[in-house]
Amino acid sequence: MKKRQSGVLMHISSLPGQYGIGSFGQSAYDFVDFLVRTKQRYWQILPLGTTSYGDSPYQSFSAFAGNTHFIDFDLLIEQGLLTEADLKGVDFGQDPTQVDYAKVFEQRRPLLEKAVANFLKSSDQKEFQEFCEANASWLELFAEYMAIKEHFDLKAWTEWPDAAIRAREPKALAKYREELADKLTYHRVTQFFFFQQWLALKAYANDHHIEIVGDMPIYVAEDSSDMWANPHLFKTDENGKATCIAGCPPDEFSATGQLWGNPIYDWEAMDKDGYQWWIERLRESFKIYDIVRIDHFRGFESYWEIPAGSETAAPGKWVKGPGYKLFAAVKEELGDLNIIAEDLGFMTDEVIELRERTGFPGMKILQFAFNPDDESIDSPHLAPNNSVMYTGTHDNNTVLGWYRNEIDDPTREYLARYTNRKEYESVPHAMLRTVFASVSFMAIATMQDLLELDGSARMNFPSTLGGNWSWRMTADQLTPAVEQELLDFTTIYRRENKDFKKAEK
Repeated sequence: MKKRQSGVLMHISSLPGQYGIGSFGQSAYDFVDFLVRTKQRYWQILPLGTTSYGDSPYQSFSAFAGNTHFIDFDLLIEQGLLTEADLKGVDFGQDPTQVDYAKVFEQRRPLLEKAVANFLKSSDQKEFQEFCEANASWLELFAEYMAIKEHFDLKAWTEWPDAAIRAREPKALAKYREELADKLTYHRVTQFFFFQQWLALKAYANDHHIEIVGDMPIYVAEDSSDMWANPHLFKTDENGKATCIAGCPPDEFSATGQLWGNPIYDWEAMDKDGYQWWIERLRESFKIYDIVRIDHFRGFESYWEIPAGSETAAPGKWVKGPGYKLFAAVKEELGDLNIIAEDLGFMTDEVIELRERTGFPGMKILQFAFNPDDESIDSPHLAPNNSVMYTGTHDNNTVLGWYRNEIDDPTREYLARYTNRKEYESVPHAMLRTVFASVSFMAIATMQDLLELDGSARMNFPSTLGGNWSWRMTADQLTPAVEQELLDFTTIYRRENKDFKKAEK
């Protein structure tokens, strides 16, 4: 039996602050302090990777690089790399409850360029040089990719007009490295800023006995340095373009399925070198997270393969993945890892068997538990101890939005009976209470549900482009009443982080 613990799901972008998007600055440290006061163990976040068109953290230019939007300007001011005057009058967006990605993209770059220029004038760059050397395996590739991508008006590598650089021919690489040297330096330095700030924040959290639950998308984007450098590890044609793409089959939630568009791995090619790309990816992930949640875990057993060019996911088919062989290779190289398997969606005996063999805890979503006419595998009374219980994830509506708009009266009545909801009790409160009371060793409260927000605070509508990932909390929403509610859930259901007491002694 694993010890009962709890935490909160809150992405960095959703933190309050004055520069248009959440960052690694003071509000992040304040959030750690909130978790400490409420005796939590975990802070769960979404992927920290660079985001592209559509702003999804699950579509990144690199499986290794960090999102420079999260670099905090106040920390750069403290370092003398920017001044308050540099930021005066800059419009990062007028609504403190929403990220305006267009303005963030437009306004942050000149400021970061100024910070980089000031940094390069400083005499002490030993730490930066050490960072570049330690991360050269992915950093140089990322810097090249972004510099060349910007040179070609932000087009994906498959659309670059120069065939030689698409194919990474040595002469072409040498030419662009020389021509775009300043841009390469910019991307190296901003990655240094990102990791310097993030690792300082993570150290603060760890010092206060808070562990970071990170998120790893199973797939990478076609528009990425990973695919540009390693087309042989994906199912591609002679030009390096994807011949098939990832998604989910049609189901009760979507008549046409979900068309994600990511290229699909050539698992046979990966097997030939002992899954080294995956081993390196996980090795790097555990440098920045304490626990890694792997998105779409079932894709390792079987995945939905859709012909490239399809307008929906319907024409796809199930294809066998690497199965346990991948995780055996990872374990041999890296040992036992703290991984959460996102095992939602169409589950089969084979997927369950793979999850059980790895020993990874799976996930339970309370919004899926209330079927008045049949049993649900997400019902708390069926959850094993080795599982993580949520009200919902980033892909779900908030509890309030779901309750009001997505379920019928029989389901609402069953929910009230199952949770023993009182007339005076709000639905989000009853749902969170049920999550924390469950036998799952880890209970995660979604921040929007703690704040009892409606569907306007939803993070993502799967298979839609635009308008997602934008919700932000304001500082005044984190009231003493909210804090007390979370503390009550945690103590009543014996999920307190006991390491606080050890530290006090």
